[in-house]
Amino acid sequence: MKAENEQRAGLLYGFGAYGMWGLVPLFWPLLMPAGAVEILAHRMTWSLAVVGLALLAVRRWGWIRELMRQPRKLGLTALAASVISVNWGLYIWSVNNGHVVESSLGYFINPLVSIAMGVLVLGERLRRAQWVAVGISFVAVLVLAIGYGRPPWISLVLACSFATYGLIKKKLNMGGLESLAAETAMLFLPALGYLLWLGAQGRSTFASQGVGHALLLAATGLVTAVPLVFFGAAAIRVPLSTLGLLQYMAPVFQFGLGVLYFHEAMPPERWAGFSLVWAALALLTWDALRTARRSRARLEAVPVVVPAPAREPA
Repeated sequence: MKAENEQRAGLLYGFGAYGMWGLVPLFWPLLMPAGAVEILAHRMTWSLAVVGLALLAVRRWGWIRELMRQPRKLGLTALAASVISVNWGLYIWSVNNGHVVESSLGYFINPLVSIAMGVLVLGERLRRAQWVAVGISFVAVLVLAIGYGRPPWISLVLACSFATYGLIKKKLNMGGLESLAAETAMLFLPALGYLLWLGAQGRSTFASQGVGHALLLAATGLVTAVPLVFFGAAAIRVPLSTLGLLQYMAPVFQFGLGVLYFHEAMPPERWAGFSLVWAALALLTWDALRTARRSRARLEAVPVVVPAPAREPA
């Protein structure tokens, strides 16, 4: 009964995390007239404050000393912070400049880019279905490039940066809260310096657009940290295969908002490209579920050897 309750709670946390990530395109336009770089700087600054309060609540500080003693880990953390800042900044800019659908495509193709990186960087071997899915996604990108009249660079940069971020996090092997704290701590001084420079130039919107606007900019810390905390709670309660299926919620919501709420154009060639991407993801999901089922069946088929009880001496 306890395990069922834990799994149910994990599913709710997962729905909460990916639901918030899927609906976040509604939040960034509220921060205008602030530009994407100013919003990004506030996100970095306020995220550290929120994560710091969370760490204070759980009293988890020992990892800082351990991190400071490992220069390689520090370097990887700095690299992760740089990569995620590119991802965050481009995503904010794309939403506030009418590219919600194209940005959602980036998170649709992110699992496929992660698979390609696994082959190229980690030397992983793909199953036949995975090769077919990667091939279909390549054709999809070509179709979308023809439809847009240019490569879908927003989607590609978002997908590649987030896949690279995931690869670095895999090598770091740190908890979600701790890694976010380390990354935002490294970004804090440059972000704060930029905000102070904007204020000195008279170009900051934080103080010039009223209290409501300032509170919304401060809320970027919550928008960043709360879904991540929910994700961490889900990750320890539900199987990885379930979490992998839930991840498609965010780009589905983003795509729906782009088409239905922001009324972005979807000519036939874009529908064709997106349909190919969805077909590749469906094939990938089917292959992952089939492989997981076979692995479970093999484990269940292994006989359990029970040692015979020792005989008492005559």
